[in-house]
Amino acid sequence: MAIFTKLPDDLKEVDVIVAGGGTAGCVVASRLAEADPKLSILVIEQGMTNEGVPEVIHPALYPRNLRPDSKNTLFWKGNKAPQLADREPIVPSGGILGGGSSINWMVYTRAQRSDFDSWKQPGWSANELYPYLKKFETYHGRGEKEHHGDSGPINISSGTFRAKRAENDFIDAAASLGYRELKDLQNLDANNATERWLRYVGPDGRRQDAAHRYLHPKLQSGHYPNLHVLVENQVVRIIVDKNSKRATGVEYRSNPKFQPGNRSVHSVAAKKMVVVSSGANGTPLILERSGIGDPKVLDRAGVPVVEALPDVGNHYQDHHLTLYAYRTSLSSRETINGFNDGRFNVPEMIKKYDELLGWNSMDASGKFRPTDEEVEALGPEFKKAWERDFKNAQDRPLMIIAMYLAFFDDHSTLPDDAEYVSMANWTAYPYSRGSIHITGPDLADPIDFDVGYLKDDNDIDVKKHIWAYKLQREMFRRMSIFRGELAASHPRFPKGSKAAVIEKADGPLGSGNQRLEYTPEDDKAIEQKIREIVATTWHSLGTCRIGARDKGGVTDASLSVHGIKGLKLADLSVPPVNVGANTNNTALLIGEKAADIFIKELGLDKSSARL
Repeated sequence: MAIFTKLPDDLKEVDVIVAGGGTAGCVVASRLAEADPKLSILVIEQGMTNEGVPEVIHPALYPRNLRPDSKNTLFWKGNKAPQLADREPIVPSGGILGGGSSINWMVYTRAQRSDFDSWKQPGWSANELYPYLKKFETYHGRGEKEHHGDSGPINISSGTFRAKRAENDFIDAAASLGYRELKDLQNLDANNATERWLRYVGPDGRRQDAAHRYLHPKLQSGHYPNLHVLVENQVVRIIVDKNSKRATGVEYRSNPKFQPGNRSVHSVAAKKMVVVSSGANGTPLILERSGIGDPKVLDRAGVPVVEALPDVGNHYQDHHLTLYAYRTSLSSRETINGFNDGRFNVPEMIKKYDELLGWNSMDASGKFRPTDEEVEALGPEFKKAWERDFKNAQDRPLMIIAMYLAFFDDHSTLPDDAEYVSMANWTAYPYSRGSIHITGPDLADPIDFDVGYLKDDNDIDVKKHIWAYKLQREMFRRMSIFRGELAASHPRFPKGSKAAVIEKADGPLGSGNQRLEYTPEDDKAIEQKIREIVATTWHSLGTCRIGARDKGGVTDASLSVHGIKGLKLADLSVPPVNVGANTNNTALLIGEKAADIFIKELGLDKSSARL
């Protein structure tokens, strides 16, 4: 039992290999160990251990994981995209033990009932998955107990701080525009309302990542001597026996980011199962390097075909994010900006257990739908899409809108006269699709990554963002903390526009039913800004979907890769349809569901895996 950076020479074979120590991988390994402590399990994680890392355990420090030099984060560079103003978008993902749960923004949201039901997979309906959602929770919120768990490893709470003044402003501004407050927006059915958001932060102010909550306690207990974790090593490919078509192990090598100079490839055998859990970006690349994928992609990359599965790496989705900054009357201790611009003495605050450290700066948010009149105003193509996919699915939000009491760009560009914060808009169900593929057999070969943002027919995804921009702006202008708009983060409206940016104000500008007026030229300016700034939410998903082989599926409902025995997937690559929520919740769910499937298939003690 240990966390290694190099495997002991005598550890050449285990029962189960988990290739990837992200959210779902940590859950799977932990639950398998619980089911049978004698089962030998090896988790291979390309990043370092997250134990005690300040940017992981202290929620307020999470923006540091966005810095280009962060060792906690992987930065995937997308292809240059004309629909994104010729930018090469960057998509971060977890690059440390615990994966995305170690570095994300810790927002607790759940998918909607129709999301899971739309997967149309046996065992994966909303009613069948609900027990797993409860299993990992210890819920400290206002929601009804019947909808939440009370004894799981992940605490859901307010943490140690809330900025009540801004929180109340958001709730009240939304209410003035017709969006009511609910005490629990995360019961799978509630929608079109706001909530005083909870987070993956414990009452003690510590982040609730999957490694600290699932793996580390077992590794430290001494009761699981057969649970091993290898960090700072990259999985190159799955070893597949060509005669039996069975996964028998993996090849791996040390990660040059942490161990430069050593490029030797090693192998370790798996007697019973290989589980790939490297995320929606990493998992399809491992499969392709193993010869599992589209023969055309594999041929171009010089990889022999082991199993032809044409949709590996396709159907990439992300929730498209835009951020807009506002000037406020908030104090420095009502935002987390001081952690990022040098004003706070972070070591001293850590030493004193300052309550701000247990805060992610996001206290209020909502799931939003347009009115019938707004749908009409967005045009006939939008209306057709709305009536097909949203009108009769009342639980589906069009957009998520959240207020972060933080500024996420270069703080040196800000006027030194106030605290600036952000409003975030993101598409719950983007129509746009992308893809991610290898171009060669080696880890060092470039990837071919088309994020696909804003590529859908008739620009429906753009129109969603235009609508959301206007709504969030109306909301923030009505808040008592409003003191202006940061021009650099807003559209460049034409001269004389009634919607022109106001950089400084003495107080709120909006009230009652009166709304800002936008011309078609103003809408064009908004669209241009969206194309210049739209970015990732870190919610990559769907590149190895559950489904029938002849319908583009990569795995069956038991998460077995089609055509390969003993090879399973368990991460956000498998959802066949998107979810109207931050995806960490779905990753935890997939980990719990996958573990239960694997426990049953391995014939382990089912009593320890009961829901």
